[in-house]
This record gives sequence, C-alpha cells and structure tokens, in this order.
Amino acid sequence: MGGTGCAMLEVSCSEQGWGTPVRVDVEVGGLHRMSHALDLNDLRRLPSVVDITTAGRALGLSRTRAYELAKLGEFPCRVIRIGESYRVPTAELLRLLGVELPTG
Repeated sequence: MGGTGCAMLEVSCSEQGWGTPVRVDVEVGGLHRMSHALDLNDLRRLPSVVDITTAGRALGLSRTRAYELAKLGEFPCRVIRIGESYRVPTAELLRLLGVELPTG
C-alpha cells in the first residue's frame, strides 16, 4: 500500500464465543486510525481505570469518535472527567463487553 489508503480487517471472534466478526478500519498515512483492537487478553490486563482512547479501542471506536461520544455524554459506559481528560472504569467497560471480571 502507498502513503494513503484504507485497509479493512475482519476478525472472527467465534473462538472467544462472541460469534460476530469484528471489522476494523485502518487508515494508512492519515491522522484518523486505530493502532490495534484490544483482544481478550489485553482487556484482562487493563488497569482499574483507562483513558477514553483505550476504552474506545476496546469498543472498536476511533479516538475521535470516542472523544465525541464522551463530550456528548453518550459514551456507552460511565466516563469520569478529570480536568481535560476522560477516564473509564475498567470493570464497567468489561461488563459492557460481557467479559467476566477476574476474581481473587
């Protein structure tokens, strides 16, 4: 691929029991791209609170869209505003995604 363009990835999540394929757009050479989607192991290693970009990646959202939803009060789980930054409690994000919380 050259300096600009768009690649579409389709990831099957049936092995994790999610069933529905996930499509992730990656814009090459542009400012509006996702670095990578978080997998189940990534999700389980998150700290107690994550920034809005990380929460957005877990949901398949671009950084821009995650901030837009947070500013509108429409992010799909609770967002904590600290000054100019947005944080999402990991436990709520995992519940939204149907990922069981680690015990013990």
